[in-house]
Amino acid sequence: MSYTLVTQPSIIPVPDNKLIEEYVGHVNTKNPNLSVAHMIAPAFWTEPYQTPEFDEVTIMIRGKMMIEIGEEVLTLSAGEVIFINKGTKVRYSNPFNEENEYWAVCTPAFHPEQVHRES
Repeated sequence: MSYTLVTQPSIIPVPDNKLIEEYVGHVNTKNPNLSVAHMIAPAFWTEPYQTPEFDEVTIMIRGKMMIEIGEEVLTLSAGEVIFINKGTKVRYSNPFNEENEYWAVCTPAFHPEQVHRES
């Protein structure tokens, strides 16, 4: 087949009340080359530093997110997009008093074994 029609995402369970809806990727479409996920992170959400084996594009839809890249700290706001190269040590968080909403596109596809989160 030359296409895949996605009619609903797979919900990826995570322990921190962050909503992850994978439309394309390892779970929903068995695609190892690309992942596309819609995410909503609650206020004051954070995750550990990671050094992923995939490139990632983050597209902010609503709210804002703090991104720590090495020693640099950026705030990504609604309407902004960031591309982070694979092998970059990065940490995403929402230290703000409102939830945020964004899309993430990863190539190759996001996979827990390739994200390399610090403990």
